[in-house]
Amino acid sequence: MPSLTDLPIALALGLFALAAVAVWMGGSRLAVYISDLAERFGFSQGFAGMLFLGGITSLPEIATAGSAAVTGSADLAVSNLIGAASANIVLLVVADAMIARTGIDSVVKSASTLLQGVLGMVLMTGVAVIALLGDREIGGSAIGFGTAGLFAACALAMWRAGRYEDHPGWTVAPTDRRRAGEPEEEAPNPTRTPVLIGKTVAAAAVILVAGFVLSQTADSIAQATGVSAGLVGLVLAGFATSLPELSPIVSAVRIKRFDLAVGDIFGTNIFNIAILFIVDIAYRDGLALSGEGMFEGIAALLGVGVIGVFMLGLIERRSRTFLRLGYASWSTLIAYGAGLTVLWFIQPTSGG
Repeated sequence: MPSLTDLPIALALGLFALAAVAVWMGGSRLAVYISDLAERFGFSQGFAGMLFLGGITSLPEIATAGSAAVTGSADLAVSNLIGAASANIVLLVVADAMIARTGIDSVVKSASTLLQGVLGMVLMTGVAVIALLGDREIGGSAIGFGTAGLFAACALAMWRAGRYEDHPGWTVAPTDRRRAGEPEEEAPNPTRTPVLIGKTVAAAAVILVAGFVLSQTADSIAQATGVSAGLVGLVLAGFATSLPELSPIVSAVRIKRFDLAVGDIFGTNIFNIAILFIVDIAYRDGLALSGEGMFEGIAALLGVGVIGVFMLGLIERRSRTFLRLGYASWSTLIAYGAGLTVLWFIQPTSGG
């Protein structure tokens, strides 16, 4: 696919808007399809959100980060992936605002969702350590031990989350009162399974292509501003590649599949960490995490902190809200805003 990063800003804005519409439409249907497939194959909504919805909505990140690395912009690729981790958690605030009279942290019922969040925090901490201390090359391969280890750790995390589905350590106790927004029983979808799988693949293709266009045009717009590649990747490109997650989240909340929405975010974050290995393979001018990553390291720690703050809300399960948002959402916004303020002052002064 030709590069879209050098377009005139007016054309880039137009393509950005069209791609955003396509992503929204594809993602809205995708959440419904994944939810139905999970019911048919016996997966929990949280696990389906992590593995299938999270994997599919990470496809644009693979194309975007790989393309940036091939063209020599490893800093943009890495910042994009790391920035998406905290930006994705902020998307759950949008989902929280859609739920009336209670916070999203009080209606998520799957214990496996908590495990997914903890695994994401552990993996993102590893990213921060490697970024701050520097990776080490495997022989003369121009591939780092760190990114390869992260890829293996992400695969292990997915396996562990899948095993936890069969043998959960604990479950959420039922309450006497029905919480607002809990999912209700729905009539089975009459669509045949092969047709449903075909629709899922089609929606995934739309998200892959439109999501790639979305992120590339965001890069083009960002270059016209003259802001550093690190901050651009963290905020603008990070949010652009997070938009494919927003549409499925909104759709999942509308059909009251809250575990699916949260699992999508936690799963996407794990997949994004694994994509760092792909960036390392595609980048031929050295290691993607070469040891000059103070900005990337602090950004990764921001991801750890934002995930942790939201996780506290899932554990406490408070149903009280303020201005339609649960306390966990407000804490998440405050933590994210504080982290971006710190990153603004330490951002690199040039594009490199």
